[in-house]
Amino acid sequence: MEPSFVLPRVGSVDNPLRLAVLISGGGSGLEALLKFQATEPRCHRTVIVLADSEAAGGLEHGRDAGIASLGIPIPSGPGMSERRLAHEEIVERQIQTAHAELLVLSGYMRILTPSFVGKWKGRIVNIHPSLLPDFPGAHAHRDVLFAGVRTTGCTVHMVDEGVDTGPILAQREVPVLPGDNVKTLQERVKEVEHELYPEVIDMLSSGQFSL
Repeated sequence: MEPSFVLPRVGSVDNPLRLAVLISGGGSGLEALLKFQATEPRCHRTVIVLADSEAAGGLEHGRDAGIASLGIPIPSGPGMSERRLAHEEIVERQIQTAHAELLVLSGYMRILTPSFVGKWKGRIVNIHPSLLPDFPGAHAHRDVLFAGVRTTGCTVHMVDEGVDTGPILAQREVPVLPGDNVKTLQERVKEVEHELYPEVIDMLSSGQFSL
């Protein structure tokens, strides 16, 4: 891992690492993480859930668990780059208010700006539905099926200034079955994501990765 990545402090059951989870949709990954955290004492806990839309269904998972859960839409106004920066400033304020220490991207569909990533580099993780570096980007399942490969999977990685290019922390394979379409493949990969991501967050929070 590159020296520019600064990992979060090591959490403990008595002083768990504080997570901010960023979502865009239904939040099935968030739901899996919250269930994982509820099964036994962990060295991490979710303190805030943020979505890029007030209509994101996954916010209810956070609210049901008693966690501050907010939809932050992109501000209106001219200039997309200015709007992105303004949006990230609001997100940053909420993260700081919650004293979050690790950002967990869980189906978060916005690409973070290099300036935002630079402040959190080493403390932002993401899960991607392919075996990176193969099939990066927003249409991984479609691209996997088009390529005709027999094995796909998911990858947990650190976020850097690129798109799905950060250091890989863990991967798990999933077979591509005859007759698969995007929906069936997506659901099979999600099942594995929901197992792998909480496990890797647990390892990261307890200091089992090093620079």
